[in-house]
Amino acid sequence: MERKVFHKINYGMYIISSANSGKYNGQIANTAFQLTATPPKIGVSINHDNLTHQFIEKSGVFSVSILSTNAPFKFIGLFGFRSGRDVDKFAEVKYRVGVTGAPIVEDYAVGYLEARVSEKLNVGTHTLFVGEVVDAQILNDGTPMTYDYYHNVIKGKTPEKAATYQEVKK
Repeated sequence: MERKVFHKINYGMYIISSANSGKYNGQIANTAFQLTATPPKIGVSINHDNLTHQFIEKSGVFSVSILSTNAPFKFIGLFGFRSGRDVDKFAEVKYRVGVTGAPIVEDYAVGYLEARVSEKLNVGTHTLFVGEVVDAQILNDGTPMTYDYYHNVIKGKTPEKAATYQEVKK
């Protein structure tokens, strides 16, 4: 099987965030997608080991901030390669608290969606959280970042816990 074909699926770059006991956490994800229009539902795929997974499980809410092409690698790295167990990712980031209580990252975001979990499916290493959208806004007219842009322009790598991670054979 030629696993590189998975890189041909069109992905975006998102920060998935949630709240738990007055604390906030978020992570980079490339798997966020609209499932239905009425009612509006979205899905996100989150690794079981990630703190964001724990927060979504406990709170039942999440937000999706859609990153723009002007997001620098250092900003992506904060949410993609650092654990909320070790660093407060929201300490120096512009965000607001949404109607569900989940944080919405505004820095480098073209828009956001906020959802309440309605269903979840264990898909092995990840959980597919389905959420009914309760709020959504366009923040600016920037260009959304694709996963292809992240890899080929920014030269970013894929974290081991990402849904699209592929072990590099030496």
